Amino acid sequence: MILVIIRMKTISRKHMELSQTISSLSGSIRIEKGCRRCDFCQSIENENRLFLLEEWDTHENLMTHLKSEHFRVIRGAMNMLKEPYEMTFHNTFHPEEM
Repeated sequence: MILVIIRMKTISRKHMELSQTISSLSGSIRIEKGCRRCDFCQSIENENRLFLLEEWDTHENLMTHLKSEHFRVIRGAMNMLKEPYEMTFHNTFHPEEM
């Protein structure tokens, strides 16, 4: 499994617009082939810190997602960020896979 974490810091006046855009896409992302998880979260300490968490079953399905229209819209919406987003990838496994 591959866990993708996207960390974002929004401009205060654009926070709601970015949140609505990503929230509206998360349901569609969840039904993409290979998506095991797609959660959109806000920091407890700073409402302008947002996180998109995605978990993918294979590298191929993740790459297809990163080239998808859904992800293009997310990247376009990230123009509302205060600073560049940070995207990290982590290989994970679940205990039942051992």
